[in-house]
Amino acid sequence: MLSGTGTGTGARYRRRRMAEINVVPYIDVMLVLLVIFMVTAPLLTEGVKVELPRAAAAPVQGNDDRPVIITVNREGAYFINIGDNPRKPVDADTLVARVAAVRRHRPELQVLVRGDHKADYGDVVGAMVLLQQAGVDGVGLITRSPSRGGR
Repeated sequence: MLSGTGTGTGARYRRRRMAEINVVPYIDVMLVLLVIFMVTAPLLTEGVKVELPRAAAAPVQGNDDRPVIITVNREGAYFINIGDNPRKPVDADTLVARVAAVRRHRPELQVLVRGDHKADYGDVVGAMVLLQQAGVDGVGLITRSPSRGGR
């Protein structure tokens, strides 16, 4: 009397244990991590594109047009060589408006930043952020060539 109910001999019809890993919780964790990385990745890449000159770089050869030069003095004031008085400091809104107007008419014109050696680094970076807001893709930095044997 062998039947499929297991009421007879019992030893012959035991169920085998299955050794499987349940991967559904791992998939849930991976999806949560994916969402976290997708949200935080754009926040980590925010910044200002700057083309830094190399030590042995040759002077920039441009066209005959005079580049736009933004100057940051040691007090953190901004100056621009475009406008009525290039020796008069301008505020951030004026700087953005003037550079944006020039870039609309002459997008190939170079934009350079010149900072005093005692100027706060944050002020120079602030000028580059303002230039980025004005639509400037690449910014050059004006430096002085190091003299031999000195600074």
